[in-house]
Amino acid sequence: MRGIVADRKAYSRRTLGLCLEHRIGLVTLVPRTCAVRQELEVWGQQQPALPLLVEKAGRTKDEAPRHWHGQSVTRPVEVEDSDGRVVWEARRFVVVHSSQRAQQQTQAYSAAQAKEAEAVVEHITHVQARWFACEADAGAAIAEYEHRGPGWRGRRPQAWRYHAVRYRVVADTRHTRRARRGRPGKTDPPPIESGYRLVVEVEALTNPEEDNGWTVLATTVSPEVSTDPEILQAYQEQHTTVEPGFRWIKNPAAISPVWLEKPERIAALAMLTVVGLLVYSIIQRQVRLYLRTHDQQLPGNKGPTATPTAAVVLTLFAQVALVQLWLGEQAVAQVYGLQPHHLLICEALGLDSSWYEAPSTQKNGRDIQTP
Repeated sequence: MRGIVADRKAYSRRTLGLCLEHRIGLVTLVPRTCAVRQELEVWGQQQPALPLLVEKAGRTKDEAPRHWHGQSVTRPVEVEDSDGRVVWEARRFVVVHSSQRAQQQTQAYSAAQAKEAEAVVEHITHVQARWFACEADAGAAIAEYEHRGPGWRGRRPQAWRYHAVRYRVVADTRHTRRARRGRPGKTDPPPIESGYRLVVEVEALTNPEEDNGWTVLATTVSPEVSTDPEILQAYQEQHTTVEPGFRWIKNPAAISPVWLEKPERIAALAMLTVVGLLVYSIIQRQVRLYLRTHDQQLPGNKGPTATPTAAVVLTLFAQVALVQLWLGEQAVAQVYGLQPHHLLICEALGLDSSWYEAPSTQKNGRDIQTP
């Protein structure tokens, strides 16, 4: 398939309209917050069986084969053209269910629920320890705990995601201090104060297995041009180009802030970024291909690996240093930190390793060249 493959950020009525207007193929993920995705996920769960789109072997010997089932449907959505006109058009959506994704989401839900359960226990201890003089104060506290209040500093309160927590007010009494000093009389009853407490009831929310593993892709490509398996494979294979690089540059320390105002300058910066990420991906692809072909490995973050990332490859050269000493018009050059795996990388990328092979040379200063 020829066109643009992007994640959920590209899904908008403006992007869909421009791609349709200029006849550009687009495959993008529909965000979970969109009503059309929620409706299509419910539609997919109601289907008795969906056609098999892609099947892959497990990542390990013990892992079961991975299956992707799905089917394309059409739904009317809003699109916006270059003139700003918004119209409703029927667009193609590919509803996909992944067995591996369903298992991952089930495990993630269980882990998150267990972590939230610890916070719920602390919350119950805090709530049941409070004492209220009147029922109105207890009701106001319930409104705060149920996140029906204004929130702190205007922020929207967040409710529990994996547990249903309910509160109720109960009348209670407690012992209090005597109003005056001195030894109480033998017949004096102990001082008791009447008030109210909160009782908390917690129920763990279930996560139905049929709700997990769903993905909805939107596309402007017709079924005659690309079938459902081709659309899914195009989306899955975006990790082989520049997509992993965007995860790397999202780190605040990886790229400095840049303020641009003109659209042409923003477009130029985006083009340079994509070109740089393409080079970044080519380095990773060539090194991995060479290692797999020659059955070699490189030092990685957790030991030797045959599938290093480009970041690992570039980090390996951080310890290589070229020291130059100038004695009059003569220069003495010495390379430190060079290891056999550095020459292996140079061979994999087709680079001239002679820059690093000479450990010590003496040349005229006018003829010296550095890599």
